[in-house]
Amino acid sequence: MNRVMALCYDFDKTLSPTDMQAQGYIQSVGYDVNEFWKETDLMSEANNMDGNLAYMYLMMKKAEGNFELTKEALEDYGSRVLLNPGVSTWFDRINEYGKSRNTDIEHYIISSGLREMIEGTEIARRGVFKEIYASSFYYDENGKAVWPAQAVNYTNKTQFLFRISKGFLNVNDKQINDKIPADKMRIPFRNMVYIGDSETDIPCMKLVNSYGGHSIGVYDNEKGLERVRQMMRDERIRYYAKADYSEGGELETILKLIIDKTVAYEALEDKHVENLHETFGDK
Repeated sequence: MNRVMALCYDFDKTLSPTDMQAQGYIQSVGYDVNEFWKETDLMSEANNMDGNLAYMYLMMKKAEGNFELTKEALEDYGSRVLLNPGVSTWFDRINEYGKSRNTDIEHYIISSGLREMIEGTEIARRGVFKEIYASSFYYDENGKAVWPAQAVNYTNKTQFLFRISKGFLNVNDKQINDKIPADKMRIPFRNMVYIGDSETDIPCMKLVNSYGGHSIGVYDNEKGLERVRQMMRDERIRYYAKADYSEGGELETILKLIIDKTVAYEALEDKHVENLHETFGDK
């Protein structure tokens, strides 16, 4: 039976070069990108409001008089979102490498961005993700966004790692709180990789690292490079590389080495368990 590994990704500035809302939506409501995020920050601070709820409120508010903010509209904006180099073929390549090492690779998104926009991207429409955990809207009977259904911020991102580990992927599955022995976890944390770009990913990175998994920081400019180097100094990540997912690139090389290491570790664990059974006669 094949092992299973989980690759968990942030989205904005990780798989895509910039915030998804800044690739068409903000401009369509007549806003400068920086001004939109500045207004979001001011609203959040003035009202003791979660920053993700603030940007979602503004998205609904600013759409008024311009267009209907529907799931279909957001998916359409998502279809225009740019992807970093190599992303389009990354998932197939990594899956194939996993198969060559008798390992099934599952890909997950854990993002503060919008699920609907991510679902509109060409990679999501191809079904490369096992699950997408992201902020999302509730829609009324006319299909119009009227309320947040989910708001994913940097701290509550970690709950989804536990869902992935235990195998309770539905966000409403209360079995997530059940006690499960470490050897019964569907995907142990040591078999997880988290890939992100910034401070908002630190709780997930730290959690994965602390249980023997691997966190990778990615960057695409000098500012981003200094950010991931700081995360390295703070022991938040184990590796960093340019956000280039191209075949043969540094990021792919790191990930393949992690897969190789995981396979070797699990083989040793199997041998350890086998020796224990032989020693104590409890086969």
